[in-house]
Amino acid sequence: MKKMVIRGGQQLSGEVTIGGAKNSTVALIPAAILADTPVRLDSVPDILDVHNLMIILESMNVHSTFKDGVMEIDPTNIIESALPSRAIKSLRASYYFMGALLGKFKRATVSFPGGDNIGPRPIDQHIKGFKALGATVNEQNDSVYITTDNRELHGAHIFLDVVSVGATINVILAAVKANGQTIIENAAREPEIIDLVTFLNSMGAKIRGAGTDVIRIDGVDSLRASATHTIIPDRIEAGTYLSLAASVGNGIQINNIIPEHLESFNSKLIELGVDLDVGEDSIYVPEANNLHAIEIKTNPFPGFATDLQQPITPALMKAQGSSVIVDTIYPKRVKHISQLQKMGANVRVENDIIIVAHTEQLHGANVEAGEIRAGAALMIAGLMASGTTVIFKADNILRGYDRIVHKLQQLGADIEIVSDEEEKVK
Repeated sequence: MKKMVIRGGQQLSGEVTIGGAKNSTVALIPAAILADTPVRLDSVPDILDVHNLMIILESMNVHSTFKDGVMEIDPTNIIESALPSRAIKSLRASYYFMGALLGKFKRATVSFPGGDNIGPRPIDQHIKGFKALGATVNEQNDSVYITTDNRELHGAHIFLDVVSVGATINVILAAVKANGQTIIENAAREPEIIDLVTFLNSMGAKIRGAGTDVIRIDGVDSLRASATHTIIPDRIEAGTYLSLAASVGNGIQINNIIPEHLESFNSKLIELGVDLDVGEDSIYVPEANNLHAIEIKTNPFPGFATDLQQPITPALMKAQGSSVIVDTIYPKRVKHISQLQKMGANVRVENDIIIVAHTEQLHGANVEAGEIRAGAALMIAGLMASGTTVIFKADNILRGYDRIVHKLQQLGADIEIVSDEEEKVK
């Protein structure tokens, strides 16, 4: 594990460019194995999750290269094999290989995935979808075994009991080459799902309704890539830098943004008292002062994203009064609170409700990034704090943020990543 060392207490300024969406990328890479031709993706973020997915691809004899944001994946010689458990257990989104392998080979065996521990995230809706398509699913020995007894998958009418991004994506991946039509009701509407469907349709899939709560999939026999797919900008990364700009910025412009993907987040920043100059694909944030407390409740898209409730927390500390955050998606997503308290933050949790009171001054401390977005909150707090902050388990931050150290250094941050052997990594 690596450590992030931040010498904070100074304002940042300049420009930062947002990379491709992590939550799209971790679905697009497994989706690529469904193709009968090589696949090319552009704007791929340079994050640890991508490199772990490449390890999984290699285990299936799927060759991939990644340079300067471009990834090429060749699944033409794919073989069925046991997936590397270490890589599987390092990221939650590895469960998309369940749907992709089921769609490709009509069977799949995947270890229970890892990733962030932010409370219960059951896969019962995924399994419900697979069974509706004609698969048999067994769970044993920390693995999921999905089979069809060599039968073809068939279309089905599937109503998801809860809105689930993961289940929506996995059912799409499994159904795209199934016989007949599949209808997913109560589907998730996230932009990353639209991105995945755009990619699949460009290869010959027949999917309608992405971005609505009803998705229709007419199965096809083959998927063939003919053009490079450019991944949408990462709205969570963008929101994190917007929060950073409001917390410790003296004029920061965030480029490569789709403002429509951030409307619920931006509306809360404006309610907080942050002036936003919103352009076609960029947002400028001047120094933020005279902020006042607000209430936030997370919801499925287009509501306020659960992935942004932690990154916005440091900005709320600047407000007069007490702000309230209710995470309806993952109520136990509070790992950052005890760590922020070590830095002097006036924050607490009561009955799964986060209360953020005004904090005059943060101080550096040794803290731990329990997961990606908790790490982002600690990183912003470390930049605000006086003295030195050391964030342990910084690999969790690197899992989700493209070239984070370089981008922050370009804004004037005094920050570095240090390995356990004290070797500096640029």
